[in-house]
Amino acid sequence: MSLGSPPRKPQAGKPKSSGKHPAPKADGKDAPAFRRGDLPDRETILRFLSENPDRASKRDIAKAFGLKGDTRSELKALLRELEDEGLIERDRKTLRRPGTLPAVTVLEITMRSANGDLIARPAEWLEEHGTAPVVTVRQSNAGRDKGRSKSRTPSTAAGIGDRVLARIFASTHGASTAYTARIMKVLDRRGGAILGVFKQTPGGGGRLMPIERRGEEYLIDPDFTGEAKDGDLVEVETARLGRMGLPRAKVMSVLGSVEGEKAISMIAIHAHGIPYIFPDDVLAAAEAAKPAPLKGREDWRDIPLITIDPADAKDHDDAVYAEDDPAPENPGGVIVTVAIADVSWYVRSGTALDREALKRGNSAYFPDRVVPMLPERISNDLCSLREGEDRPALAVRMTFSSDGRKISHRFHRVMIKSAAKLSYQQAQAAIDGKPDDKTGPLLEPVLKPLWHAYQVLKRGRDRRQPLELDMPERKILLTPEGRVDKVVVPDRLDAHKLIEECMIQANVAAAETLEKRRQPLIFRVHDQPSLAKQEVLREFLGTLGMSLARGAAVRASAFNGILARAQGEPHQIMVNEMVLRSQSQAVYSPENLGHFGLNLMKYAHFTSPIRRYADLIVHRALVGSLGLGEGAITPEQEATLEPIAAEISTTERRAMAAERETVDRLVAHHLAGRIGEAFDGRVSGVTKSGLFISLPQFGADGFIPVSTLGLDYYHYDEAHQALTGEKTGLGYRLGDSVEVKVVEVIPLAGSMRFEMLSEGRKMPTGIRSFHKSGRARRGGPKKPGTRPPRGRR
Repeated sequence: MSLGSPPRKPQAGKPKSSGKHPAPKADGKDAPAFRRGDLPDRETILRFLSENPDRASKRDIAKAFGLKGDTRSELKALLRELEDEGLIERDRKTLRRPGTLPAVTVLEITMRSANGDLIARPAEWLEEHGTAPVVTVRQSNAGRDKGRSKSRTPSTAAGIGDRVLARIFASTHGASTAYTARIMKVLDRRGGAILGVFKQTPGGGGRLMPIERRGEEYLIDPDFTGEAKDGDLVEVETARLGRMGLPRAKVMSVLGSVEGEKAISMIAIHAHGIPYIFPDDVLAAAEAAKPAPLKGREDWRDIPLITIDPADAKDHDDAVYAEDDPAPENPGGVIVTVAIADVSWYVRSGTALDREALKRGNSAYFPDRVVPMLPERISNDLCSLREGEDRPALAVRMTFSSDGRKISHRFHRVMIKSAAKLSYQQAQAAIDGKPDDKTGPLLEPVLKPLWHAYQVLKRGRDRRQPLELDMPERKILLTPEGRVDKVVVPDRLDAHKLIEECMIQANVAAAETLEKRRQPLIFRVHDQPSLAKQEVLREFLGTLGMSLARGAAVRASAFNGILARAQGEPHQIMVNEMVLRSQSQAVYSPENLGHFGLNLMKYAHFTSPIRRYADLIVHRALVGSLGLGEGAITPEQEATLEPIAAEISTTERRAMAAERETVDRLVAHHLAGRIGEAFDGRVSGVTKSGLFISLPQFGADGFIPVSTLGLDYYHYDEAHQALTGEKTGLGYRLGDSVEVKVVEVIPLAGSMRFEMLSEGRKMPTGIRSFHKSGRARRGGPKKPGTRPPRGRR
């Protein structure tokens, strides 16, 4: 139902509206014709949410319309109805129209308007919502008053290229943009720098070649080339605009040859504005840090805690130990100890180290490098739980019954000495009967008790039934020159599962402790799938003869049942993909909504403070609420947990996008010399414009425009996730195995275009009979008067 359509006739059992009336004004005052206490109709609620993104919870709506008593219950039912129909979506407790901005959003400032206002777009935006909205940024004049020095200018002053955290407001009628925003904090000052490849031209000077498909080319005058050489990856700023021809730019820094082994990841780092150089004051603070003293800590150095990590890990922030519970009232029970590096001792709130850690939000991992959240002096030395060295830790000792239920837990601030540094493969080999010189002496006293504890914890996990998606992670192995050697899928060992379950339980214990003490913290929340996404999945499953129960209270076990029924079937991969797409995005929030995927009511990240800022917040909260000494969370930081949560949720997505784009570029470089070769692929996405094809051999994907699929007229069926030829009935569905040929590669953009070699398969009758105006695309040569759509990656 559209916003402008007439209200539907009320149905039995559904809340009745008292008729149409204006929504309250944004200042909270009601329009004159509005009668307070009446349940507003659907259009009024939708209009209110559009006009008041900063006041968009159920409580806000009830307050604005003066709803009380039974009318609030009717409002709840009406909101659920709108959510069922996909007209609104829920972001934690906030409601909003699909394709609108939440009340607090990370923006990227892109330009100035004709009257000098800053113009921005959201840093994160789903393509399915169409074009990203334009936002006018309101700048505060505070700090610019006469008599104030420039040093007093507030940190909310921003410019083009900056990334900011902002509170969003709907624009007034007649405004040039849909939203206005007030800057809460400048997250990253990028100064409008542009990244590209310098190409020298005869006679001096050169051109900047873009690294993105939609990038712009710039002319660089001889006086502005700096130290750049042909083929260098450079950072420039626009110098001036010529009256004609290409715009001009000036080289600001040279990042090295584009053929160098570090260039590929550096492109993504710069494109996403990931800070990768530590400021001098941050490095100085890290170097000045001294080892934590034993005073004020429990001495646990005689407990044989061990670290189990990837073989190439450089920092170790968690160590584990397990033993049988000697208590007679807990037969078969175990005690599991998890010790986590005490980063809160070294990184205090408000310091240079803290500000830089928050700016980065998390470490970013690329095939050829790591961009750490903290300097190496902290991450790889003082906080890393090195074998045989004293290290401060925050530890939790958890007691479980024989069926995997947690009976109790308690946190301790301790000094430990790791008994051994093991890799996952090393620990697993020892359990499998192949111990080496290091694991042999640890087998009976340490490793076997850990594996026994895992079996106990697994009983609790099996009963809990978290979401069990089968989506193997691929790892790219590089040559010494930084090029793709091969892509592997590492084995999923019990050693991995053991550590994962120990960390999950420690995270749960942290959340439970802090919530019980009413201590503000940042939770890791994963909301259940929206009703709209559930309906899309339900429609898709129906095409396979499968079903998903209706209702808002769907549980992870329901999805596990679907995945189990698809196991071993030809559509197994396709079902896994669609279930994954139906899930909400996990984020950080000071409000606890639980974790749907893990099926947990309370969950907070605690176990990786070296690489995640959220965990550092939780450590500080535990130190403060339990009275464990220095390094506690401050009242000032407690007051800013909402913007911090929004900020680190964005930096997490930023790192993920950069990591994914780096893999795409590496694979594109690898395949640039193999144009015309054929590869086995899989249909990983279906759109009106064509097919996305992933290459399992390399872990990257490319695109096949629908205009190149053949001479047929193709229909797009969203429910079946298929493109089907109208005449032949042949087509392609999500998950299909196909053979493709590489026809175009743009290495710096990480873009590849394929040609389909496999003939489509016969589609079921339900797909072949699907016809809908405006949803079909013609393949093959262009007819007079028609324009086939251009494929866009």
